[in-house]
Amino acid sequence: MNFDVFVLVALVFVFAGSIKGLIGFGLPTVSIAILAAFLGLIEAMTLMLLPSLITNLLQGLVGGHLIRLIRRCWSLFILGAVFTWLTSSLLSTWDPATFLVILGLVITVYGLSSLWSFQLPSPGPGEPWISPIVGMLSGGITGLTGVFVVPSIGYLQALRMDRDELIQAMGLWFTIATLSLAFSLKEHGLLSDELGWLSLMAVLPALLGMWIGRILRPRLSEAAFRRLFFAGLTLLGVYISASTIVAG
Repeated sequence: MNFDVFVLVALVFVFAGSIKGLIGFGLPTVSIAILAAFLGLIEAMTLMLLPSLITNLLQGLVGGHLIRLIRRCWSLFILGAVFTWLTSSLLSTWDPATFLVILGLVITVYGLSSLWSFQLPSPGPGEPWISPIVGMLSGGITGLTGVFVVPSIGYLQALRMDRDELIQAMGLWFTIATLSLAFSLKEHGLLSDELGWLSLMAVLPALLGMWIGRILRPRLSEAAFRRLFFAGLTLLGVYISASTIVAG
């Protein structure tokens, strides 16, 4: 592995981990967005797997709401995992540039909707049939781009859980999505051993970044940082899509 790539990966995961430490999420999205622009989408997906899994596993399992969340969100989780596996099979058959354009569009939409504080309405009595649809959409987007947050996070927020439940629900979905994506890439022959080892080595920079983020959290305005973060994410999404289209 080229030393320059190793340094790039380490710096990206320190940065992405810092984002997660500051605002509680963002590591997979940030790392995928930056690494895909430099190394390619499948490489970015692979490198993100272990740092995402390690940093979200405890968040998903610890919190005291595990059984209740599984009972409430099981259809979202299961359909999300299934559709991640189904759509990821396209990665080995379609033009890679297509997925970079989709990635850029997803990140742009996510960034803009967060900047505008767009909120999905509560599903109310429609939750039993809306949840599996959200799972299918989220899994489909995860399989194509490696981004877990659209539309799952907006939907989980719309369920009006308390803060601790929401954090654990996000950790559960991120963990399930990461594992599903890992198995999917392996099954479709897209998970290389070299990138797998580099993903393992990226865990430490990600944890270091989370530690830095937690130290900085009380010293920064979270609201101002969120606006800056989502503005930067939006610009990065536009750049990924536009540069890919122009290069094609």
